[in-house]
Amino acid sequence: MQSLHCDYRDYTITASVMPHPDSPLPYAAGCLITDPAGNTSRRISMPMKFFADLENAQHVSLAHGRALVDQQLDEGSKAF
Repeated sequence: MQSLHCDYRDYTITASVMPHPDSPLPYAAGCLITDPAGNTSRRISMPMKFFADLENAQHVSLAHGRALVDQQLDEGSKAF
């Protein structure tokens, strides 16, 4: 499975979708965030966010990562 990624505000966000094959919604959304210095966060999951479609789960994961980068840069709060 190839993970989607994007560059956003000098950070790289990588979708980290976990498969749960026995579930009716088999994909759990999450992301990894790499800062400009090359440090990568732990996997940041989206609580209770499961999807039936892999592509949808990856796009939501990237959006969640962008929101976390915004939160950390704009609000100054430690988001990851």
